[in-house]
Amino acid sequence: MNTTVSTAASTYFNKTFYDRKLLDTAKTRFVHANFGQKRSIPKNNGKRVEFRKYNLFTPDTNALTLVEGVTPTGQNLTQSKVEAEVKQYGAFVEISDLLEMTSYDPVIADSAELLGEQLGTVIEWVTRDAMCQTTNVQYANSAAGRGALTASDKLTVNEVRKAVRTLKKNKARPFVSAMDGSGRKPHFICICSPDATYDLQNDPLWQDVSKYSNAEQIYSGEIGRLFGVVFVEATEAKVYSQSVHNAVNANTTSSTSFVLKTSPSAKEAAYLSTGGNKIMIGSNEYTLAASNSYTAATRTVKLTSSVSLTADTVVYSKDGGAIDEVTKTAPDVHATLIFGADAYGVVDVAGSGAMETIIKPLGSAGTTDPLDQRSTVGAKVAAYTAKVLNPLWLVKIEHCVSA
Repeated sequence: MNTTVSTAASTYFNKTFYDRKLLDTAKTRFVHANFGQKRSIPKNNGKRVEFRKYNLFTPDTNALTLVEGVTPTGQNLTQSKVEAEVKQYGAFVEISDLLEMTSYDPVIADSAELLGEQLGTVIEWVTRDAMCQTTNVQYANSAAGRGALTASDKLTVNEVRKAVRTLKKNKARPFVSAMDGSGRKPHFICICSPDATYDLQNDPLWQDVSKYSNAEQIYSGEIGRLFGVVFVEATEAKVYSQSVHNAVNANTTSSTSFVLKTSPSAKEAAYLSTGGNKIMIGSNEYTLAASNSYTAATRTVKLTSSVSLTADTVVYSKDGGAIDEVTKTAPDVHATLIFGADAYGVVDVAGSGAMETIIKPLGSAGTTDPLDQRSTVGAKVAAYTAKVLNPLWLVKIEHCVSA
């Protein structure tokens, strides 16, 4: 009886290796996803999860002063809730039989690694963007808002101290251990971009990991600490950039549409294609039409109202920092997140947030691949989401950075 099984015919034996490669690569992208309260929805229990918490009783000296022999009125327990809905993420690569036979490189393993980096980045973005929805926002140098931030409004030691003060006043709970459960001094965590840490590291109070006086288990990506805050650097930290900077191509008279002078970038096209977004043309603000607001083939932008425009008038958005009145450009604004334990949550279904490698060998597609010419390597996150649970325990500092 022939019991020989070739590695080409059976991917089951190789799957452990590919899964490990996928996960190892993805984890190098995880920073934001590491520190949330983790929850799993049991299988076959829907795709939404509800986080509940008791609301604190209000301290009141007068109300809580007892009168001798008189039973006070009882207090009522109240709760608040936050709901989140999981989504799926995935991608795959198609590999021809000829490539498998002739390639110098291990195509399947390399594909798993590339997919891991891609999906890891996406999960980082999902978590990061959810965290940035906190309503607890601090603008550097006490600026009035994002649109008032200039290049000189950088992340400083004082901004960190102010955020720590806010968290303490809001009774945020500090972290007391590393991700592996080993103990360390109580601390808050800061996730920031390399540009932000570049500005902070000029301060003499900054303490690099290499200068820690006591041996501690540190987080992956940890670079230093300051005032009870542990800093973890993330290349995917949120940056708010000006989406649109273009110009009017030709004069228009009482028209709801106009043509851009130059082909827009992918980011410009995405912004202009979203009906309801606001754009500035010269010194006036307009709203993009609800449907067909941008036509790529003709570079045409459609507005909700008729306008008369002059050729070469600058078209721009105000979603970055302060607008330069001459160039109509805006500096990038970086988001630095400082938070305590349980400030946000990450959710999957029955542990399915872990990434999975899916390999379909040659011929597995049946009649759609009649000559066994195609195999695929895929990766999927079956269910995942993230949500801010207590915005008072998560401070987003918006600031600019050094060039």
